[in-house]
Amino acid sequence: MTEGIEAITQASLSLALDAASLRHQAIARNIANAGTDGYTPVDVGFSAQMDSARAQLAQGRSLDARQVASMAEEGVRMQPVVGTDGLPVRVQLDSEVARMAQNAVHYQALLKGLSRHMAILSTAVSDGKR
Repeated sequence: MTEGIEAITQASLSLALDAASLRHQAIARNIANAGTDGYTPVDVGFSAQMDSARAQLAQGRSLDARQVASMAEEGVRMQPVVGTDGLPVRVQLDSEVARMAQNAVHYQALLKGLSRHMAILSTAVSDGKR
């Protein structure tokens, strides 16, 4: 049971860090091209994978490390941002800078969580050798 918990925790944190990194790249791309004519801003989309996981959990089934890994293989992708009329929206520089700051805090929180997870595992291994 512990092996399963450890694997799903590490896989989930890894997937979340990858998504946050890709989100940071998308935001940076939008900021860099804010003044470029004809540029279509991008955003990171992984809502289909999250909806699938939520539905599975709502049905009382659990997720395992294999399923999380398959979600990672499907990937988190950058996709163009379009308005309700189907046309690309303009980059709102102040909004993008705020999103970047929020994403940086999110990334740091994920790193702290991963660090604590590894510290717990390290403690478990070193106390087992005493």
